[in-house]
Amino acid sequence: MAVPPPRIHAFDWLRGVAVLVMIQTHALVLLLPSIRGQELFRRLVSIDGLVAPSFIFSAGFALALVQVRAGLAGRRSEQARKTLKRILEVLLVATLINFIWFPMYRAPKWLFRIDILHCIGISLLLLMPVLVALSPRPKLLRWTTLLIALAIFAVAPLGEQVTGVAQLFLNTNPGVLDDTTGAAFPLLPWAGYVFLGASFGTTIAAMKEEQELWSWLGLLMGLGAVLWWNAEAIRTLYPAHQFYVTNPADAARRWTCVLALVAVFRLIERRWPKLTPTPAAKWLGGFGAASLSAYFFHEMLLYQRWVGVFARFFREQADWPLFWVLVAALIAATWVCVKVWDRVEPKLRARFTSSGATPRPAS
Repeated sequence: MAVPPPRIHAFDWLRGVAVLVMIQTHALVLLLPSIRGQELFRRLVSIDGLVAPSFIFSAGFALALVQVRAGLAGRRSEQARKTLKRILEVLLVATLINFIWFPMYRAPKWLFRIDILHCIGISLLLLMPVLVALSPRPKLLRWTTLLIALAIFAVAPLGEQVTGVAQLFLNTNPGVLDDTTGAAFPLLPWAGYVFLGASFGTTIAAMKEEQELWSWLGLLMGLGAVLWWNAEAIRTLYPAHQFYVTNPADAARRWTCVLALVAVFRLIERRWPKLTPTPAAKWLGGFGAASLSAYFFHEMLLYQRWVGVFARFFREQADWPLFWVLVAALIAATWVCVKVWDRVEPKLRARFTSSGATPRPAS
């Protein structure tokens, strides 16, 4: 019997850290307005900008990892069906959140608001045909997905000029339905991180030696560093655009920082393997594996009209000490909700399906 490939815990930890920083990011609404001009606030906002790339990159990584391993084992069709169901679940949760935030029964336009979960789900749907077709040929697949990612980043500044129905998906400009409806996370440039992550996931799925991981990691980081270093020159190649939203150099900065964290986690995982089964590492990885449910529950606890006690009582009321206490409390409350859902979800799935489903973590 073939021995299953070892799990890459570095990406579980990356997603776990991203969940924690995401919760802190959204909790910034609790801070006193007078604090928002301070240096610490600006530094937090700078770090918080890496949350979305981490999640989107990890989504592409995970999808490619399982699909390529299935393709190499002769199970690509079976895995593709499972993955498609999972993507539809992500889109269902995205639509549910839109329904909770906006009165779609009175204004159906909000159904077309593209937030981060919609962006991830649609990007994964675009990635799927490429993965299914090329999963038995991982070397070709990783270069194909890398080139597609670079092409998406390259055209992203031009996407700001797109008008008509396509702009609902390609840029943040409102105006198709009305002056309030625009994409929060358009496919340009954010889908690029999915394909970039897929190139890395493909490499890991097919690797035979650790050096292959580090070679591809070095290639992506080196490419990112070169683009980042030449930010001003790249800016001049395009018409006026939002540099920190669509410019390829800023995308390169983001993926280079994210991959630097992956490199640190991988070094820890390899050099100190006894840390992997520790409670802290398992907790962090568990939060990362449950990122979808963590996203949903922390938003409800923070903002929702009936259960969102944090914003209800503390919006714009917290100084720094109180803020960190509230962030810790929100993280703890989210974790409790995640663990309860882990117990409830398999029972609900069994009720609504003929065969039921074994418990599995969300991602």
